[in-house]
Amino acid sequence: MANSSKRRGNQYACSSSSSSMAILLFVVPLVVVFGLVSLLGPKTSNWVFISNSYPWLWSSQSSSPSLNLTGASNSSSELPPLNDDVLGLTSSVVVVDMHSIEEAHSDDSLQNRSSSPPLSIEEAVTPTLEQPNGTRRDDYLANETHVSIMKAEGQRKNTNLGRLEARLRRARAAIREAKFGNQTQDVDYIPNGPMYWKANAFQRSYLEMEKRFKVFVYGEGEPPLFHNGPCKSIYSMEGNFIHEIEVNKQFRTRDPNKAHVYFLPFSVTMLVRFVYVRDSHDFGPIRQTVRDYVNIVSGKYPYWNRSLGADHFMLACHDWGPETSNSDPHLRKNSIRVLCNANTSEGFNPSKDVSFPEINLQTGDTHGFLGGPSPRLRSILAFFAGGVHGPIRPVLLEHWENKDEDLRVHQYLPKGISYYDMMRHSKFCLCPSGYEVASPRVVEAIYTGCVPVLISDHYVPPFSDVLNWKSFSVEVKVSEIPNLKNILTSISTRQYIRMQRRVVQVRRHFEVNSPPKRFDVFHMILHSIWLRRLNVRVHDDQ
Repeated sequence: MANSSKRRGNQYACSSSSSSMAILLFVVPLVVVFGLVSLLGPKTSNWVFISNSYPWLWSSQSSSPSLNLTGASNSSSELPPLNDDVLGLTSSVVVVDMHSIEEAHSDDSLQNRSSSPPLSIEEAVTPTLEQPNGTRRDDYLANETHVSIMKAEGQRKNTNLGRLEARLRRARAAIREAKFGNQTQDVDYIPNGPMYWKANAFQRSYLEMEKRFKVFVYGEGEPPLFHNGPCKSIYSMEGNFIHEIEVNKQFRTRDPNKAHVYFLPFSVTMLVRFVYVRDSHDFGPIRQTVRDYVNIVSGKYPYWNRSLGADHFMLACHDWGPETSNSDPHLRKNSIRVLCNANTSEGFNPSKDVSFPEINLQTGDTHGFLGGPSPRLRSILAFFAGGVHGPIRPVLLEHWENKDEDLRVHQYLPKGISYYDMMRHSKFCLCPSGYEVASPRVVEAIYTGCVPVLISDHYVPPFSDVLNWKSFSVEVKVSEIPNLKNILTSISTRQYIRMQRRVVQVRRHFEVNSPPKRFDVFHMILHSIWLRRLNVRVHDDQ
């Protein structure tokens, strides 16, 4: 893992030029406050209700093994009782005491491949289940949705949290029912095509997010560690998101009682730069900084203790994001971790964590990087150029470096050859993982209209809960690298043209805009967080 700190792009355009004294001025009071919090003690927590599937999967029993993501036995997918909290979920809602909530997110049985998304929007293949009166269960649920919600709302306490959860139940019902109706007209964009698992459900969910979703950003902490991040590097999405959410007027709320989720605004890249001692292999200072921050906000506000972090999220594009989340057991087990390094073999849990794209914004924006020629003008079968690091690239270079005119595989590009021009004139762009599973080449390929070839194990591609990556990319196992050319040449010209057109269509979801535009990467990140929040029910008995 330490080797990943040597990756290219070490620019921090969004970070301020704070000195070590600024760090000291923040850390010292942090420790003092933490001491007071420890003496006073946190509030005891209440309840949270968690499900492990998305609203568009709310149907009858599913035979898909990919839905069993929580380590539970297959019996967990039995049909739950009919009520407003469980609208035909493919697996039962787990009701847990807050002191053991972390057990609800066991990752023992996570898939090791992303061949199909673990929580796709695509309809599960289900048997026709009949109610005693002969009606199908889905129809029964659709007819009873509004009645159940009205009944439940009347029984719940009239609190801020109760009203917030009631509105989320209405959103879940609207998303579930979207699969029975037509899409809503939209002047900007209407999702459509095989690139989406369930386009009409995605559109309804997105519109519900725009209408309802609110994010509270904790104000504690000072730059450069907090409220700040890089915007001109391989980790630029950290700084980009932090900046955009803090200036956003649509989704950010200053009233924490109106928030659906709570953002912990630390930058892992900044922690590595200012707190980590280079080559020490000691993560202790980073963990302590994050642990102290969590203790401060949990002592000052009731929201962390109320759910033990289940409605909180962190965001990290640095390779050490997963390791940083180990600073607090509830942060790792319960919170929504928005990570570029979405590696299921290292604990990434698609049922609660979010995979978002690694984008190397060398100049701070995408100007000059978007677009490429039509398929008929792409004469190169496949292209890769990159350094040797990690276990996969040496295998790729061993088999294909400078060995085939159709597969242009290089460790170093010949002098005078443009990296992006090669991408623009290639049909397929090879995207092997390095030390970590994520690679900026995936988005670079999409930007240039090149069909990405994901060469990785255990990687969950970005926005897989919405996007059907099989329709516009090629997934190749590491063991299949020697057979790479046969795999690519077996794709017919007709199928390749379809895939390339879909790449161009989904590009909007990966574009970085300032200010953000609807359906772009900023909004897709928010939508992924919104989906996870829909599957968390926070319950306040006080």
